Amino acid sequence: MASQEEEQAQLFTDIFDEDEAERSFLLSKPTCLIIFGKPGSGKKTLARKLAQSWQCIFIEASEVIETNICEGTEYGLKCQEMLVKGQSVSEELVTKMILQKIESPEVAHFGYVLTGFPSVSEEYMTVSQQIEKIMNLKLKPDVLINIKCSDHDLCQRISGQRQHLDSGEVYQRRQWDPEVIEKHKKEKGQHEEDEGQEEEEETAEGPHKKSEFFHQLVQRPEDFLENAEKRIGTYKDIMLHCLEELMTEHDCRYLIEVDGSLQPDRLFEVTSDKSYTCCYCCFNKQDELFRALSTCNLIAPRYRWRRSRWGQACPVALKEGDIVMGNPEFAVSFLGKMYVLSSQEALKTFMLNPRPYLLPPMPLPPCKVLVFGPPFSGRTTICNLIAHKYKGKV
Repeated sequence: MASQEEEQAQLFTDIFDEDEAERSFLLSKPTCLIIFGKPGSGKKTLARKLAQSWQCIFIEASEVIETNICEGTEYGLKCQEMLVKGQSVSEELVTKMILQKIESPEVAHFGYVLTGFPSVSEEYMTVSQQIEKIMNLKLKPDVLINIKCSDHDLCQRISGQRQHLDSGEVYQRRQWDPEVIEKHKKEKGQHEEDEGQEEEEETAEGPHKKSEFFHQLVQRPEDFLENAEKRIGTYKDIMLHCLEELMTEHDCRYLIEVDGSLQPDRLFEVTSDKSYTCCYCCFNKQDELFRALSTCNLIAPRYRWRRSRWGQACPVALKEGDIVMGNPEFAVSFLGKMYVLSSQEALKTFMLNPRPYLLPPMPLPPCKVLVFGPPFSGRTTICNLIAHKYKGKV
Protein backbone atom coordinates (compact mmCIF):
# COMPACT_ATOMS: atom_id res chain seq x y z
CA MET A 1 0.00 0.00 0.00
CA ALA A 2 2.82 2.35 0.90
CA SER A 3 4.62 1.64 -2.37
CA GLN A 4 1.45 2.45 -4.34
CA GLU A 5 1.15 5.77 -2.54
CA GLU A 6 4.80 6.55 -3.31
CA GLU A 7 4.30 5.72 -7.00
CA GLN A 8 1.18 7.88 -7.10
CA ALA A 9 3.06 10.74 -5.47
CA GLN A 10 5.83 10.45 -8.06
CA LEU A 11 3.29 10.68 -10.89
CA PHE A 12 2.27 14.13 -9.70
CA THR A 13 5.81 15.37 -9.09
CA ASP A 14 6.34 18.80 -10.56
CA ILE A 15 9.03 18.17 -13.18
CA PHE A 16 9.65 21.91 -13.46
CA ASP A 17 10.48 22.26 -9.77
CA GLU A 18 14.24 22.76 -9.68
CA ASP A 19 14.76 21.23 -6.25
CA GLU A 20 12.74 18.14 -7.10
CA ALA A 21 14.50 17.71 -10.43
CA GLU A 22 17.90 18.03 -8.77
CA ARG A 23 16.96 15.58 -6.03
CA SER A 24 15.63 13.14 -8.63
CA PHE A 25 18.93 13.26 -10.49
CA LEU A 26 21.02 12.83 -7.36
CA LEU A 27 18.99 9.77 -6.37
CA SER A 28 19.04 8.26 -9.86
CA LYS A 29 21.19 5.27 -10.73
CA PRO A 30 24.05 5.93 -13.18
CA THR A 31 24.02 4.05 -16.46
CA CYS A 32 26.04 0.83 -16.34
CA LEU A 33 26.99 -1.27 -19.35
CA ILE A 34 28.64 -4.65 -19.83
CA ILE A 35 30.14 -5.95 -23.07
CA PHE A 36 30.38 -9.61 -24.08
CA GLY A 37 32.06 -11.21 -27.05
CA LYS A 38 34.42 -13.90 -28.22
CA PRO A 39 38.19 -13.44 -27.88
CA GLY A 40 39.49 -10.90 -30.39
CA SER A 41 36.05 -9.42 -31.15
CA GLY A 42 37.06 -5.95 -29.97
CA LYS A 43 35.39 -5.84 -26.55
CA LYS A 44 38.12 -3.79 -24.91
CA THR A 45 38.35 -1.25 -27.73
CA LEU A 46 34.59 -0.78 -27.82
CA ALA A 47 34.35 -0.52 -24.03
CA ARG A 48 37.08 2.10 -23.89
CA LYS A 49 35.40 4.21 -26.58
CA LEU A 50 32.01 3.95 -24.88
CA ALA A 51 33.51 4.95 -21.54
CA GLN A 52 35.15 8.00 -23.12
CA SER A 53 31.98 9.01 -24.94
CA TRP A 54 29.61 8.54 -22.01
CA GLN A 55 32.18 9.69 -19.42
CA CYS A 56 31.77 6.43 -17.54
CA ILE A 57 34.45 4.48 -15.68
CA PHE A 58 36.18 1.87 -17.84
CA ILE A 59 36.62 -1.39 -15.92
CA GLU A 60 38.71 -4.23 -17.30
CA ALA A 61 41.07 -6.72 -15.66
CA SER A 62 44.41 -5.44 -16.98
CA GLU A 63 43.32 -1.82 -16.49
CA VAL A 64 42.33 -2.49 -12.87
CA ILE A 65 45.60 -4.32 -12.15
CA GLU A 66 47.67 -1.48 -13.62
CA THR A 67 45.72 1.15 -11.67
CA ASN A 68 46.16 -0.66 -8.35
CA ILE A 69 49.89 -1.11 -8.95
CA CYS A 70 50.35 2.57 -9.86
CA GLU A 71 48.40 3.71 -6.79
CA GLY A 72 50.27 1.33 -4.49
CA THR A 73 47.14 -0.18 -2.95
CA GLU A 74 47.13 -3.37 -0.92
CA TYR A 75 45.92 -5.35 -3.92
CA GLY A 76 48.44 -3.57 -6.14
CA LEU A 77 51.35 -4.56 -3.91
CA LYS A 78 50.18 -8.19 -3.99
CA CYS A 79 49.98 -8.07 -7.79
CA GLN A 80 53.44 -6.56 -8.03
CA GLU A 81 54.85 -9.22 -5.74
CA MET A 82 53.36 -12.00 -7.89
CA LEU A 83 54.61 -10.45 -11.12
CA VAL A 84 58.13 -9.98 -9.75
CA LYS A 85 58.19 -13.69 -8.88
CA GLY A 86 57.15 -14.52 -12.43
CA GLN A 87 53.67 -15.63 -11.40
CA SER A 88 50.39 -14.59 -12.99
CA VAL A 89 47.89 -12.59 -10.96
CA SER A 90 45.33 -14.96 -9.45
CA GLU A 91 41.71 -14.88 -10.59
CA GLU A 92 40.59 -14.36 -7.00
CA LEU A 93 42.66 -11.19 -6.70
CA VAL A 94 41.51 -9.87 -10.08
CA THR A 95 37.86 -10.50 -9.19
CA LYS A 96 38.22 -8.69 -5.86
CA MET A 97 39.83 -5.68 -7.56
CA ILE A 98 37.07 -5.50 -10.19
CA LEU A 99 34.31 -5.70 -7.56
CA GLN A 100 36.10 -3.10 -5.44
CA LYS A 101 36.24 -0.76 -8.44
CA ILE A 102 32.53 -1.24 -9.13
CA GLU A 103 31.78 -0.24 -5.52
CA SER A 104 34.00 2.86 -5.65
CA PRO A 105 32.55 6.40 -5.21
CA GLU A 106 33.38 7.50 -8.77
CA VAL A 107 31.50 4.54 -10.24
CA ALA A 108 28.51 5.29 -8.00
CA HIS A 109 28.33 8.70 -9.69
CA PHE A 110 29.52 8.16 -13.27
CA GLY A 111 28.55 4.52 -13.86
CA TYR A 112 30.77 1.98 -15.59
CA VAL A 113 31.51 0.06 -18.77
CA LEU A 114 32.63 -3.45 -17.82
CA THR A 115 34.29 -6.00 -20.09
CA GLY A 116 36.33 -9.16 -19.61
CA PHE A 117 34.13 -10.25 -16.73
CA PRO A 118 32.85 -12.93 -16.36
CA SER A 119 36.11 -14.63 -17.20
CA VAL A 120 36.56 -17.91 -19.05
CA SER A 121 38.87 -19.04 -16.27
CA GLU A 122 36.98 -20.86 -13.54
CA GLU A 123 39.93 -20.97 -11.18
CA TYR A 124 38.15 -18.90 -8.52
CA MET A 125 34.46 -18.96 -9.49
CA THR A 126 32.48 -20.72 -12.19
CA VAL A 127 30.99 -18.67 -15.01
CA SER A 128 27.51 -19.07 -13.51
CA GLN A 129 28.74 -17.80 -10.15
CA GLN A 130 30.45 -14.83 -11.81
CA ILE A 131 27.26 -13.91 -13.68
CA GLU A 132 25.24 -14.26 -10.47
CA LYS A 133 27.74 -11.96 -8.75
CA ILE A 134 27.28 -9.35 -11.48
CA MET A 135 23.49 -9.47 -11.40
CA ASN A 136 23.43 -9.15 -7.60
CA LEU A 137 25.54 -6.00 -7.59
CA LYS A 138 24.07 -2.83 -6.16
CA LEU A 139 24.90 -1.22 -9.51
CA LYS A 140 23.88 -4.05 -11.81
CA PRO A 141 24.37 -3.51 -15.56
CA ASP A 142 21.48 -1.80 -17.34
CA VAL A 143 22.60 -2.47 -20.92
CA LEU A 144 24.11 -5.67 -22.30
CA ILE A 145 26.14 -5.39 -25.50
CA ASN A 146 26.95 -8.58 -27.37
CA ILE A 147 29.51 -8.53 -30.19
CA LYS A 148 28.70 -11.23 -32.74
CA CYS A 149 31.31 -12.47 -35.19
CA SER A 150 31.99 -15.69 -37.07
CA ASP A 151 34.75 -17.99 -35.84
CA HIS A 152 36.57 -17.82 -39.19
CA ASP A 153 36.74 -14.01 -39.22
CA LEU A 154 37.96 -13.92 -35.63
CA CYS A 155 40.66 -16.52 -36.23
CA GLN A 156 41.90 -14.58 -39.25
CA ARG A 157 41.91 -11.34 -37.27
CA ILE A 158 43.73 -12.82 -34.27
CA SER A 159 46.30 -14.70 -36.34
CA GLY A 160 47.03 -11.47 -38.23
CA GLN A 161 48.04 -9.56 -35.10
CA ARG A 162 51.67 -8.62 -34.52
CA GLN A 163 53.30 -7.04 -31.49
CA HIS A 164 56.14 -4.53 -31.52
CA LEU A 165 59.08 -5.67 -29.42
CA ASP A 166 59.94 -2.29 -27.92
CA SER A 167 56.60 -0.55 -27.42
CA GLY A 168 54.43 -3.64 -26.88
CA GLU A 169 51.80 -2.14 -29.18
CA VAL A 170 49.69 -4.63 -31.12
CA TYR A 171 49.12 -4.03 -34.85
CA GLN A 172 46.36 -5.52 -36.98
CA ARG A 173 47.12 -7.05 -40.36
CA ARG A 174 45.76 -3.98 -42.16
CA GLN A 175 48.41 -1.89 -40.39
CA TRP A 176 51.53 -3.91 -41.19
CA ASP A 177 50.87 -6.27 -44.13
CA PRO A 178 52.16 -4.55 -47.35
CA GLU A 179 49.67 -6.43 -49.56
CA VAL A 180 46.68 -5.38 -47.45
CA ILE A 181 47.93 -1.79 -47.29
CA GLU A 182 48.41 -1.68 -51.07
CA LYS A 183 44.94 -3.12 -51.63
CA HIS A 184 43.49 -0.51 -49.30
CA LYS A 185 45.26 2.24 -51.24
CA LYS A 186 43.83 0.99 -54.54
CA GLU A 187 40.32 1.00 -53.09
CA LYS A 188 40.80 4.57 -51.98
CA GLY A 189 42.14 5.48 -55.41
CA GLN A 190 38.73 4.82 -56.93
CA HIS A 191 37.37 8.04 -55.43
CA GLU A 192 37.68 11.45 -57.01
CA GLU A 193 41.17 12.63 -57.90
CA ASP A 194 41.28 15.46 -55.37
CA GLU A 195 40.18 13.29 -52.51
CA GLY A 196 42.33 10.44 -53.75
CA GLN A 197 45.47 12.55 -53.87
CA GLU A 198 44.95 13.82 -50.33
CA GLU A 199 44.32 10.35 -48.98
CA GLU A 200 47.33 8.92 -50.82
CA GLU A 201 49.54 11.59 -49.30
CA GLU A 202 48.25 10.71 -45.85
CA THR A 203 48.69 6.97 -46.32
CA ALA A 204 51.93 7.12 -48.27
CA GLU A 205 53.96 7.66 -45.14
CA GLY A 206 52.22 4.83 -43.29
CA PRO A 207 53.73 1.83 -45.14
CA HIS A 208 57.14 3.50 -45.20
CA LYS A 209 57.13 3.99 -41.45
CA LYS A 210 55.79 0.49 -40.88
CA SER A 211 58.49 -1.03 -43.08
CA GLU A 212 61.20 0.55 -40.93
CA PHE A 213 60.30 -1.55 -37.93
CA PHE A 214 58.61 -4.43 -39.75
CA HIS A 215 61.41 -6.75 -38.65
CA GLN A 216 60.63 -5.87 -35.01
CA LEU A 217 57.06 -7.15 -35.21
CA VAL A 218 56.55 -10.61 -33.75
CA GLN A 219 53.61 -12.96 -33.45
CA ARG A 220 52.60 -13.88 -29.93
CA PRO A 221 51.98 -17.57 -29.15
CA GLU A 222 48.33 -16.91 -28.30
CA ASP A 223 47.87 -15.39 -31.78
CA PHE A 224 48.90 -18.55 -33.64
CA LEU A 225 45.98 -19.83 -35.69
CA GLU A 226 45.67 -23.12 -33.81
CA ASN A 227 45.77 -21.33 -30.44
CA ALA A 228 43.19 -18.78 -31.60
CA GLU A 229 40.86 -21.59 -32.63
CA LYS A 230 41.39 -23.25 -29.25
CA ARG A 231 40.61 -20.02 -27.34
CA ILE A 232 37.40 -19.47 -29.28
CA GLY A 233 36.40 -23.10 -28.77
CA THR A 234 36.99 -22.82 -25.02
CA TYR A 235 34.87 -19.67 -24.90
CA LYS A 236 31.99 -21.41 -26.70
CA ASP A 237 32.18 -24.48 -24.47
CA ILE A 238 32.41 -22.68 -21.12
CA MET A 239 30.95 -19.21 -21.52
CA LEU A 240 28.51 -19.02 -24.41
CA HIS A 241 25.63 -21.05 -22.97
CA CYS A 242 25.57 -19.10 -19.68
CA LEU A 243 25.66 -15.77 -21.50
CA GLU A 244 22.84 -16.79 -23.82
CA GLU A 245 20.67 -17.59 -20.79
CA LEU A 246 21.54 -14.21 -19.27
CA MET A 247 20.66 -12.33 -22.47
CA THR A 248 17.42 -14.29 -22.86
CA GLU A 249 16.26 -13.23 -19.39
CA HIS A 250 17.36 -9.60 -19.88
CA ASP A 251 14.96 -6.91 -21.10
CA CYS A 252 15.28 -6.95 -24.90
CA ARG A 253 15.02 -3.14 -24.99
CA TYR A 254 18.40 -2.94 -23.27
CA LEU A 255 20.13 -5.69 -25.22
CA ILE A 256 22.32 -4.51 -28.10
CA GLU A 257 23.95 -6.83 -30.62
CA VAL A 258 26.61 -5.42 -32.93
CA ASP A 259 28.37 -6.80 -35.97
CA GLY A 260 31.84 -7.90 -34.92
CA SER A 261 33.02 -8.32 -38.51
CA LEU A 262 33.63 -4.57 -38.56
CA GLN A 263 36.89 -3.24 -37.23
CA PRO A 264 36.79 -2.83 -33.42
CA ASP A 265 37.28 0.93 -33.55
CA ARG A 266 34.27 1.28 -35.89
CA LEU A 267 31.84 -1.01 -34.08
CA PHE A 268 29.88 1.55 -32.23
CA GLU A 269 29.75 5.33 -32.51
CA VAL A 270 27.97 7.11 -29.73
CA THR A 271 27.12 10.76 -29.42
CA SER A 272 25.52 11.80 -26.18
CA ASP A 273 24.64 14.97 -24.36
CA LYS A 274 25.09 14.91 -20.62
CA SER A 275 22.33 16.40 -18.52
CA TYR A 276 24.87 18.16 -16.36
CA THR A 277 28.18 19.93 -16.67
CA CYS A 278 31.00 19.53 -14.18
CA CYS A 279 34.04 21.72 -14.71
CA TYR A 280 37.01 22.80 -12.64
CA CYS A 281 37.92 26.46 -12.33
CA CYS A 282 40.71 28.22 -10.48
CA PHE A 283 40.38 31.86 -9.40
CA ASN A 284 41.80 34.03 -6.67
CA LYS A 285 38.72 36.01 -5.68
CA GLN A 286 35.10 35.05 -5.11
CA ASP A 287 33.81 37.92 -7.24
CA GLU A 288 36.12 36.96 -10.08
CA LEU A 289 34.94 33.36 -9.78
CA PHE A 290 31.27 34.34 -9.98
CA ARG A 291 31.86 36.74 -12.87
CA ALA A 292 33.82 34.21 -14.92
CA LEU A 293 31.49 31.28 -14.32
CA SER A 294 28.45 33.39 -15.10
CA THR A 295 29.59 33.81 -18.71
CA CYS A 296 31.25 30.52 -19.66
CA ASN A 297 30.12 26.95 -20.30
CA LEU A 298 26.51 28.00 -20.65
CA ILE A 299 23.91 25.23 -20.64
CA ALA A 300 21.57 27.26 -22.84
CA PRO A 301 21.43 30.75 -24.39
CA ARG A 302 21.07 33.49 -21.76
CA TYR A 303 21.70 30.95 -19.03
CA ARG A 304 23.84 32.05 -16.10
CA TRP A 305 25.58 30.05 -13.40
CA ARG A 306 24.14 30.61 -9.94
CA ARG A 307 25.25 30.31 -6.37
CA SER A 308 24.15 27.18 -4.56
CA ARG A 309 22.38 27.04 -1.21
CA TRP A 310 25.75 26.24 0.35
CA GLY A 311 27.03 29.72 -0.47
CA GLN A 312 30.75 29.81 0.33
CA ALA A 313 30.56 26.85 2.75
CA CYS A 314 32.34 23.65 1.73
CA PRO A 315 29.75 20.86 1.10
CA VAL A 316 32.21 18.10 2.05
CA ALA A 317 33.15 19.70 5.37
CA LEU A 318 29.50 20.46 6.14
CA LYS A 319 28.55 16.83 5.57
CA GLU A 320 31.27 15.83 8.05
CA GLY A 321 29.84 18.20 10.66
CA ASP A 322 32.10 21.24 10.28
CA ILE A 323 31.35 24.67 8.88
CA VAL A 324 34.39 25.58 6.78
CA MET A 325 34.44 28.37 4.24
CA GLY A 326 35.55 27.25 0.80
CA ASN A 327 38.58 28.48 -1.06
CA PRO A 328 37.83 30.05 -4.49
CA GLU A 329 40.88 28.20 -5.82
CA PHE A 330 38.89 24.98 -5.40
CA ALA A 331 35.68 25.96 -7.17
CA VAL A 332 33.53 23.57 -9.18
CA SER A 333 30.25 23.90 -11.06
CA PHE A 334 27.66 21.14 -10.99
CA LEU A 335 24.07 21.12 -12.28
CA GLY A 336 24.35 24.81 -13.11
CA LYS A 337 25.39 25.92 -9.63
CA MET A 338 28.69 26.85 -8.04
CA TYR A 339 30.26 25.03 -5.11
CA VAL A 340 33.41 26.16 -3.35
CA LEU A 341 35.49 23.46 -1.65
CA SER A 342 37.87 24.02 1.22
CA SER A 343 40.88 21.95 0.09
CA GLN A 344 42.34 19.94 -2.75
CA GLU A 345 41.34 16.72 -0.98
CA ALA A 346 37.76 17.93 -0.55
CA LEU A 347 37.65 18.93 -4.22
CA LYS A 348 38.87 15.50 -5.30
CA THR A 349 36.30 13.78 -3.07
CA PHE A 350 33.49 15.98 -4.37
CA MET A 351 34.50 15.46 -8.01
CA LEU A 352 34.49 11.67 -7.60
CA ASN A 353 30.90 11.62 -6.37
CA PRO A 354 29.06 14.81 -5.32
CA ARG A 355 25.75 13.08 -4.63
CA PRO A 356 26.18 12.23 -0.91
CA TYR A 357 27.07 15.85 -0.13
CA LEU A 358 24.14 17.44 -1.99
CA LEU A 359 21.20 15.19 -1.15
CA PRO A 360 18.64 16.49 1.39
CA PRO A 361 18.64 17.34 4.25
CA MET A 362 21.89 19.05 3.27
CA PRO A 363 22.82 21.86 3.54
CA LEU A 364 22.05 21.37 7.21
CA PRO A 365 24.16 23.29 9.74
CA PRO A 366 25.77 20.89 12.18
CA CYS A 367 24.33 20.77 15.68
CA LYS A 368 26.88 20.24 18.44
CA VAL A 369 25.65 19.36 21.92
CA LEU A 370 27.72 19.51 25.09
CA VAL A 371 26.57 17.32 27.97
CA PHE A 372 28.17 17.96 31.33
CA GLY A 373 27.44 17.06 34.92
CA PRO A 374 28.95 15.58 38.08
CA PRO A 375 30.59 12.15 38.07
CA PHE A 376 28.24 9.14 37.73
CA SER A 377 25.37 11.40 36.64
CA GLY A 378 24.85 9.47 33.38
CA ARG A 379 26.62 11.83 30.97
CA THR A 380 27.96 9.03 28.76
CA THR A 381 24.60 7.26 28.60
CA ILE A 382 22.77 10.45 27.64
CA CYS A 383 25.39 11.24 24.98
CA ASN A 384 25.03 7.80 23.43
CA LEU A 385 21.22 8.02 23.44
CA ILE A 386 21.24 11.46 21.80
CA ALA A 387 23.76 10.32 19.19
CA HIS A 388 21.70 7.22 18.42
CA LYS A 389 18.46 9.20 18.18
CA TYR A 390 19.80 11.90 15.87
CA LYS A 391 22.47 9.82 14.09
CA GLY A 392 25.32 11.83 15.48
CA LYS A 393 28.78 11.05 16.77
CA VAL A 394 29.92 11.04 20.38
